[in-house]
Amino acid sequence: MSQTTIIPHSQKPLVTRDYPSPTDLDAFIGIAKKSQTSWRNVPLSERIAIGRKFMAVFEAQIPEITLELSNQMGRPIKYNHLECKTMLARADYLLNIAEKSLEDVVIPDYDKTGNQRTIKRVPHGVVLVIAPWNFPFLVTINSIIPAIVAGNTVILKPSPQTPLTAERLAAAWSGAGLPENVFQVLHLSPELTEQAVKDSRVNYVVFTGSVKGGKAVDTVAVNAEGFKGVALELGGKDPAYVREDADLDFTVPELVDGSFFNSGQSCCAVERIYVHASKYDAFVQKFIEETKGYKLGDPTDPNTTLGPVVSLASAERIRKQISDAVASGAKILVPESLFSIAQPGTTYVAPQVLVEVNHSMDVMKEETFGPVVGIMKVSSDSEAIDLMNDSPYGLTASIWTSPQSQPIFNKLAAELETGTVFLNKCDAVDPSLAWTGVKYSGRGVSCSQFGYDQLTRPKSVFVKV
Repeated sequence: MSQTTIIPHSQKPLVTRDYPSPTDLDAFIGIAKKSQTSWRNVPLSERIAIGRKFMAVFEAQIPEITLELSNQMGRPIKYNHLECKTMLARADYLLNIAEKSLEDVVIPDYDKTGNQRTIKRVPHGVVLVIAPWNFPFLVTINSIIPAIVAGNTVILKPSPQTPLTAERLAAAWSGAGLPENVFQVLHLSPELTEQAVKDSRVNYVVFTGSVKGGKAVDTVAVNAEGFKGVALELGGKDPAYVREDADLDFTVPELVDGSFFNSGQSCCAVERIYVHASKYDAFVQKFIEETKGYKLGDPTDPNTTLGPVVSLASAERIRKQISDAVASGAKILVPESLFSIAQPGTTYVAPQVLVEVNHSMDVMKEETFGPVVGIMKVSSDSEAIDLMNDSPYGLTASIWTSPQSQPIFNKLAAELETGTVFLNKCDAVDPSLAWTGVKYSGRGVSCSQFGYDQLTRPKSVFVKV
């Protein structure tokens, strides 16, 4: 059996990859398990050095990667180097903090006995990473750098939409001198993925994707032999609140980009905006004008600023969410005639702004994962916070206000049910902070010191003197 990647904008086949047989998969997992016993004994300084070489080898591939990425997932080619460069910056940070994050915790002699107490961080063993297609380098690096540097072996199962990205990562690790089989890329069907998750030799699973997919992976892991850990980075319906003292000239372009970059196909994209009544009309007008400036088209064209969504099924689902909202009373503000390429039966979806929306509509409650945003008027901070929290998701939220209002921001941030809260920023991941979610946005942590904690386990050592 095999999988074929379809180019989003042309709907033509790009590459085909064969699946291993169940027997072969069993052997690959066995190889990963065997390789881990030697890799964990390589000094940490050497593991970090290989990580540095990986960065250099990967950077040399970037000119070839940009077109590949557009053809795999549809992002405009002018932006693809940004994902690669940001990935390298994130890898650099994670390597910089590796020694500190993995160092032993020595417990003070609190009872004056002279006994020695130490908590070590040790690798899980074999880590299975099930990666998404929307930011295949950025999201994947969050797990594979700390996993490998901590002494795990990694099996990467990429999305069938972006198989070449995983192969680029494998080539970079190989070129950096990583021992064979410490990092393996396996293209797997859903049935083979289930086999891998079930396997008792796989000690930890990292999944990034939909809520439905996350529940399926978690269910398989729970029913498997043993009690392996599962990290889940799932969906989002991320809100923004524009307060009455916000600077609209700054705020509007930031939120337009936060809503529509990557055609809105980001777990932390801004999908709903609440604007104080005193700023509402001006905000909406500026937002519309900014949105009209996008050039929707072929992502391989350097002039394109908004590409297609990933598939015909995705485009149809997004259009239905818009039409359902309109049928329930919502109003669309961006004339579809401005984006004539966005026709039914294609993957091109015009950026759209909806007003007169409410929380009975899916467009304000369910993840869109497309270039659509709903805007609601609110009369107070408390109303905004209530609406922001009225969601099954909890990944990020942003508040836009004057820097002088930071004490108010601090109070509001404490009330938000999310993994990350931004002041005057959105749709971003800072590698020094814990990337995590609540509710249906999942569980687990990547980035920061806590990302290393997730991919290791504590081991206590007591020495009686």
